[in-house]
Amino acid sequence: MNLDQTDERILKNLMVDARLSARQLGIKLGISTVTILSRIKKLEKEKIIRGYTALIDHEKLGYNLTAIIEIIAKKNKIIDIEAELSKIENVCGVYDITGNTDTLIIAKFKSRNDYSSSPQYS
Repeated sequence: MNLDQTDERILKNLMVDARLSARQLGIKLGISTVTILSRIKKLEKEKIIRGYTALIDHEKLGYNLTAIIEIIAKKNKIIDIEAELSKIENVCGVYDITGNTDTLIIAKFKSRNDYSSSPQYS
């Protein structure tokens, strides 16, 4: 799907605030509400917009430690390992990388003790 300038402007505004209504977006961009709604529906149908989510302030929830963990895995096991890692509560992201390691994990913990006592990471 080719995005035009209107689609890009809609996406940029939704990335900043996904709670904007079609009416608010229309006023902000100088476009009719009907046009905004049809564009958003098209972007959702094409899976360019895959969903809407809240951004969480982990520190306010007590998760003050961010760990970046590198994993080396057997080549035929990487996908399975990444799928399992992504199910762990503290894991925020699992990424394929190149170089000396295969996978990079970003996880949040309340403390170093919390990190150290997690059997998955020892």
